[in-house]
Amino acid sequence: MKEFSLTLGTNNAKKRRELERLLAPYPVALRSLSEIPNSIEVEETGGTFEENAILKAREQALHLGCWVLGEDSGISVEALDGAPGVYSARFSGPGATDASNNALLLERLDGVPPRERTAWYTCHMALSDPEGNIHINCQDRCYGQILTKEIGSGGFGYDPMFLLPEYNMTFGELGDTVKSVLSHRARANRKFVPQLLSLIAGLE
Repeated sequence: MKEFSLTLGTNNAKKRRELERLLAPYPVALRSLSEIPNSIEVEETGGTFEENAILKAREQALHLGCWVLGEDSGISVEALDGAPGVYSARFSGPGATDASNNALLLERLDGVPPRERTAWYTCHMALSDPEGNIHINCQDRCYGQILTKEIGSGGFGYDPMFLLPEYNMTFGELGDTVKSVLSHRARANRKFVPQLLSLIAGLE
């Protein structure tokens, strides 16, 4: 199977590295937007993870004339009616950082008992060809619970507060190796890869 050139449609360095690790075993030549001077910033105007992933894939692919993987992900908290959801990265407003987002989430959940702090990470992946046609469209989730404080320095985003009950550890504690198996992005990738390999085979 020949190598397939794929552009990761993200400027988020931590997300890019995680996607690179997940796709490393496969015949895919990856490049990121940081390596492409004329890439564009796609505005995330969608109301769902799916809509944003498709926007990122399609608009960047049409602009660059190449295959682009668009990915959108975030955390949803049951006690907050699914917030922050698609606004996860910008939850605390303009100039949001992981630290400010985490602090706001803890503030919003102040006083909420553990049994009501259920949450889930969602990852949606969409693959567009150079003409803007979506060939792969898949999503998966990882369920857990939001703690009352951050534990662990691994991962990024809300990871230090996201507890996996079956391990009794946060993504911040579990590290990249375990996260690359259990995370929402890993789960979505397991749906994405078989379709990608089938697509590559069909293009040969």
